[in-house]
Amino acid sequence: MLAFLLINNLSCVMKLILFNKPFQVMSQFSAHESRPTLANYISVPGIYPAGRLDADSEGLMLLTDDGKLQHQISHPDHKESKTYLVQVEGQPNQDQLRFLSEPIDLGDFVTQQCRVQHILEPEWLWPRNPPIRIRLGIPTSWLAITLKEGKNRQVRRMTAAAGLPTLRLIRSAIGPYSLATHPLMPGEWLEVNTATY
Repeated sequence: MLAFLLINNLSCVMKLILFNKPFQVMSQFSAHESRPTLANYISVPGIYPAGRLDADSEGLMLLTDDGKLQHQISHPDHKESKTYLVQVEGQPNQDQLRFLSEPIDLGDFVTQQCRVQHILEPEWLWPRNPPIRIRLGIPTSWLAITLKEGKNRQVRRMTAAAGLPTLRLIRSAIGPYSLATHPLMPGEWLEVNTATY
């Protein structure tokens, strides 16, 4: 009975932190020779990232002090959906959108089917610092891509294969958590109730 109470009590204090990772920040707490890391923004002891984001990518990361929850969020076997807002070079046509949503052979692996939408730039989105490169005469557009996997640089490779190079990549949602409903500016974090998991 005491063991049950201790376990139950520990589960009540489990931490889950939502963090909006800025552009060029490393998804680690250990020091990096030339770039800022999570330690520059979050001083909560004993937490670890549940998954990573490339330095060139921005947006939502989840961090927790619970190893089981970290595994549940980040491991591909649990198929936690992740949504990315992608600014691409060019205007996608229906064939390109269909291509992106179907399995794509990227050479070293084949992607799973996913959901792809052509969207307007979200009103709540912050400007990137520094801004993306602009090429005169070439329009840009936005896609929302929802995956249940997450190989290294997968979204960038997918859009490149479709002829729509990625200019900006923002992870906006992981499972039930979204920057649209938990508005955080780059570098801000928020501790949330873990009952959803």
